[in-house]
Amino acid sequence: MSKLIGNAIFGQSGGPTAVINASAAGVFTEALKQTGHIEKVFGAANGIVGMLNEVFYDIGQEDPKELELLKTTPSSALGSCRYKLANAEDDETDYKRLLEVFKKYNIRYFFYNGGNDSMDTCNKISKFLQKANYECRVMGVPKTIDNDLYGTDHCPGFASAAKYIATTTMEVYLDARVYDTGMITVIEIMGRHAGWLTASSVLAAYKGYGPDLIYLPEVDFDIDKMLSDVKRVYDKEKKVIVAVSEGVQTKEGKFIPELVSEGDVSVDAFGHKQLGGTATVLANYLKEKIGCKVRGIELSLMQRCAAHLASKADVEESYLAGQTAVRCAVDGMTDYMVGFQRPENGAYTCEIKLIPLDTVANTEKKVPREWINKDGNFVNSKFIEYALPLIQGESQIAIEEGLPRWARLKKIPVTK
Repeated sequence: MSKLIGNAIFGQSGGPTAVINASAAGVFTEALKQTGHIEKVFGAANGIVGMLNEVFYDIGQEDPKELELLKTTPSSALGSCRYKLANAEDDETDYKRLLEVFKKYNIRYFFYNGGNDSMDTCNKISKFLQKANYECRVMGVPKTIDNDLYGTDHCPGFASAAKYIATTTMEVYLDARVYDTGMITVIEIMGRHAGWLTASSVLAAYKGYGPDLIYLPEVDFDIDKMLSDVKRVYDKEKKVIVAVSEGVQTKEGKFIPELVSEGDVSVDAFGHKQLGGTATVLANYLKEKIGCKVRGIELSLMQRCAAHLASKADVEESYLAGQTAVRCAVDGMTDYMVGFQRPENGAYTCEIKLIPLDTVANTEKKVPREWINKDGNFVNSKFIEYALPLIQGESQIAIEEGLPRWARLKKIPVTK
């Protein structure tokens, strides 16, 4: 493939993570080195929305030290979005606009950082640009705490969220056992259709401070069965911790909040129901049925922004994903997402693999059923063997006056 010279643009999409900016740092620092191929490096404000609106920043004017600090800065430094592109065959308006912008700024390298829906966006744009005969190398950079991207062993962001969940569950376990009275604690953990995050609470149990029951979306949720499970543990121990995914559904397909909602549950641009409230609903139900003290805890946004508990392995792999995307694009690769794989046997090592965008877009990877016990209320050692290597190491955050020092980007707008 011939040498391609032009500008590069990078965008972040979907929910933020503790390490999404590490991928940004990988893309930016590597792209700025590729002066023989990439002339200027742009960062899009709010993902694809910024590209459509011509709002992006000149990364070449940022202080290299601040770009380095991105590696340990949580959230999406450039801003994110949940904008859904229509299928090009139905409506080409956004695609034609993007092509116009890409031509105007001579954008020949496009890197998009996100999860399932973001890879769908990346795939759609890539295919349209090919059809329009506009040479632009498109690479997806994976990101999702949900760990549900197809084709990759794990996703950047998952390990840090898992480490936070396991640690916090251990802390809750100790706190819930302070008093001599009975108590049930329900911990709600993120995960719409895949239970990777909730399953991570088993790492706390592995250390002796974890949940008694774990419920994932991979198994139909039966509230009567849960009540029986909880009663069994409570009658014996007088203390129960339940870890439950926000996305568990009944066999009829209803989410737990829908069991008590009088109206429709709101949805986002991609048609995803806005969940939350599962712990509260179940806590109220258990209090009514069992009569003891019950506490519902929703870990909420802390699962994805707790950089103080980020996994060092996750930070390094996230940076590597961004770096690799640039190197592969410069070498002539396009239409792929960077993924990870590990050897089937032996010590854990993370190796790079490339996955075609059209195979990863909108395909969810779920926790294998054989990793969940027969009763569907806990996970087994296979998950521990999978997840434990991913949470290793402590991320070293820069500290200033006793508090974290996050990256401070100047965000100088690109004009033409």
